[in-house]
Amino acid sequence: MGLEDAVLLRNGGDRLRAVPDEPRRDQQSDAPQASCFDLARLLDRSSRRFSGLISAELTRLGVDDIGPSQVMVLLAIGDTELSVGELLDRGNYVGSNISYYLKQLTDGDYIDRVTSQRDKRSARIRLTEKGRQLCADLRDAAKAFERTFCVEQDLRDLAVAFQALHRLELMWANAARFGV
Repeated sequence: MGLEDAVLLRNGGDRLRAVPDEPRRDQQSDAPQASCFDLARLLDRSSRRFSGLISAELTRLGVDDIGPSQVMVLLAIGDTELSVGELLDRGNYVGSNISYYLKQLTDGDYIDRVTSQRDKRSARIRLTEKGRQLCADLRDAAKAFERTFCVEQDLRDLAVAFQALHRLELMWANAARFGV
């Protein structure tokens, strides 16, 4: 729990202040004002909720040898063959975690890992048929979810949110590399 999530109590147990879980409002225009920290907290919570959804779907599909993190690696690989370095660039992985995930995925026959002929330290990875099928099943489940719970405006809002978050990701990456 972060400082902003805290609820302060008086001696009698009455609430002194509770911080709402939504952006503050600008007093002059009544428009929501979200800070980068508010957005980062929301993204973190949303990611955990999505992992829960993936876990439930894996259970429904009878998959018990990998978890949501490994599924996200499979989805990041997609239909391409790529190096581990390229995979690291596509996702938010720590090097030691990705090595562990790739070992689990190889052992579970979700990916093929082919060592380079020229450089034995380098490897290319691609989905196996089992990995492609799991990704297809999860994409089908996502489409069913969207058909059931999302109206057309929700889908347009998702596209706009994706574009805004992608721009923000690029902006944050550049600020981290080149300074604020």
